[in-house]
Amino acid sequence: MTEKTGRTRERNKEKSKEELLQAVGTILKEKGYSALKVNDIAATAGLDKKLIYNYFGGTEQLLDEYINSQYFWNNIEPNKVLEVASNDGGKQMGKQLLAEQYDFVQKNKEFQKLMLWQLSEDRDSLGNIVEKQEEVGEVLFKNVSDIHFGDKATDYRALMAILVSGAYYLNLYAEHNGRHFCGIDLHSEEGRQQIKDAMNAAIDKIYEK
Repeated sequence: MTEKTGRTRERNKEKSKEELLQAVGTILKEKGYSALKVNDIAATAGLDKKLIYNYFGGTEQLLDEYINSQYFWNNIEPNKVLEVASNDGGKQMGKQLLAEQYDFVQKNKEFQKLMLWQLSEDRDSLGNIVEKQEEVGEVLFKNVSDIHFGDKATDYRALMAILVSGAYYLNLYAEHNGRHFCGIDLHSEEGRQQIKDAMNAAIDKIYEK
């Protein structure tokens, strides 16, 4: 086999792997996690199901790789965030990360399905999403907000827990149940901005205290 042939095969392999991962996302978004069967994934990708075993080792490994790729905190570099956050005790950092997570979940329908899957099934790769989030969050808490708040650091952590979970839930509610929550239109830009403003106000308040 020539070097050129080898490169071509490697490109084809990567292309096929990407198509299989995309097929998982398509099925997850359109039919839910219960429909993620090997034959359906292969058919959606338009590929032989043997490639799932050749490239990933099996369906479970393919699903795990997909799950790990659909994750907000993969895009966060703690060291870069720390450089900015230390200037004001993490106040603007908290606001920015909350707003970005709120928008990320709203736009990423596959991630919404992953969240529902996470609540319904005990799976290591789904649990790893939470562990990764906790690891990144702990770096930011320990090096910024814990220092700023001192013996009141737990109060700030508790507030962030409420705000993050609320941002996630409101997106799931708006997608699957209805557009209005407490009279706020969660499908409108105005309504979503009202939610962001309220989260910012809560952060401002705890920093004032």
